Amino acid sequence: MQEIVDFLNGIIWSPALIYLCLAAGLFYSIQTKFVQVRLFKEMYTLLLSGKTSKHGISSFQALSVSLSGRVGTGNIAGVAAAIGFGGPGAVFWMWVVAFLGAATAYIESTLAQIYKEVDQGQYRGGPAYYLEKVTGQRWYAVIFAIATIGACGLLLPGIQSNSIGNGIELAFGTGSLIETGIGVVSEAKIMTAMLIVVMLGFIIFGGVKRIANFTQVVVPFMALAYVLVVFVIIALNISELPSVFMMIVGDAFSPMAGIGAAIGWGVKRGVYSNEAGQGTGPHAAAAAEVEHPAQQGLVQAFSVYIDTLLVCSATAFVILITGAYNVHGLGDTFLVQNVAAEMAANGPAFTQLAVERVLPGIGKPFIALALFFFSFTTILAYYYIAETNVAYLRRTLKLPDFTFILKVVLIAAAFYGTIKTANLAWGLGDVGVGLMAWLNIVGLLLIFFMGKPAIKALKDYELQRKSQPEEYTFDPLKLGIKDAKFWEDKIESNNKDK
Repeated sequence: MQEIVDFLNGIIWSPALIYLCLAAGLFYSIQTKFVQVRLFKEMYTLLLSGKTSKHGISSFQALSVSLSGRVGTGNIAGVAAAIGFGGPGAVFWMWVVAFLGAATAYIESTLAQIYKEVDQGQYRGGPAYYLEKVTGQRWYAVIFAIATIGACGLLLPGIQSNSIGNGIELAFGTGSLIETGIGVVSEAKIMTAMLIVVMLGFIIFGGVKRIANFTQVVVPFMALAYVLVVFVIIALNISELPSVFMMIVGDAFSPMAGIGAAIGWGVKRGVYSNEAGQGTGPHAAAAAEVEHPAQQGLVQAFSVYIDTLLVCSATAFVILITGAYNVHGLGDTFLVQNVAAEMAANGPAFTQLAVERVLPGIGKPFIALALFFFSFTTILAYYYIAETNVAYLRRTLKLPDFTFILKVVLIAAAFYGTIKTANLAWGLGDVGVGLMAWLNIVGLLLIFFMGKPAIKALKDYELQRKSQPEEYTFDPLKLGIKDAKFWEDKIESNNKDK
């Protein structure tokens, strides 16, 4: 199984996808005149000024749902893996893909808002919706929807739950060993898997509103607590920070040998962590209640900064400052070995050890707890994304019981992921992320050359912004944007009320 997964990843995550992610981010940065820099203050303002409705959630709730997908095991275990296989220089390329990816996040999230629909009393949207409406190639949108259901409903939850299980096992011990149908599993992992199943079942059977209400409380709290702790560690070792920063930049341009390719692992884990271009973020963006589509695009661009430039950087600095990492070479060799060889790079071990070295007795359980909430809310986000794509397919296909089946499959995948090996869990997840990234980024480029709707929305928003209106409006037909039925109906309704 591991050999098959590694073979698939070798094809999907070829240098072509690595450079496509970077090229798309640079392309959209230029096309938007680096919106991620120009309108940074506006992003923050919009984040705090959203509102809800009976159909949608606020911008902040949408950001929280989106961040629950972005801020997950990638910020703790993913950063460790990037360093463990790509060296310290991989962190630099995570920064690059985040900076450029913020522009991609604006584009895909604005498109999700433009082409959203009201489905059974709630807003729905995402790549499948905008790919169909702009390109007219429904078959392509269906392929994306199916790939996303498979990735978010089956392949990706296992990464998150696996990291939870490994983190708790490392922090609190294995307990008794239990013989199962898939081998010997520790009691700690079995108990953790059962807890995840119970909590997941309670929340995902409650619908998107329950997911949004849960994540808007948990995500900011857990992110703030985690960042505060790691910032304290950085502050206590502030004299080491300049040399660590120079190490990151220096290694970025002289990648380590063997499989420790800084740019490859940096982009790979960067895309997994911040999701810019992957196509997952737009689903939550479409659910937001906003006056203008560009507003949620800007909010979602801001979430990329929070994820990578803040949370991932904090993790990387702590690992590198404390020296709690190895860098794998070819085979069983190490290019750098600072800790025991059995400390797996594909897991939370480096991060737990780093915090434990500064806060003995506290570090391991704290990271295990943070990882539990980070990863658990990410699984919730995966469910919402998969459910949205089921809703898309249900518009033309009869899938009466498929949502229930999806819930059962996702819960089962999370249970299995908790107890299986880390390398297999990450490998399966990378297959899912890579497939979605290929389909979404190629689709975004096609959309750009077929009308530039997200660019038109940005220009319209900035033009209105200059006059400081009490309320923004969005008239797609006036801008030459077709098939944005939700916004067309809204303009028509507003005109009747006047």
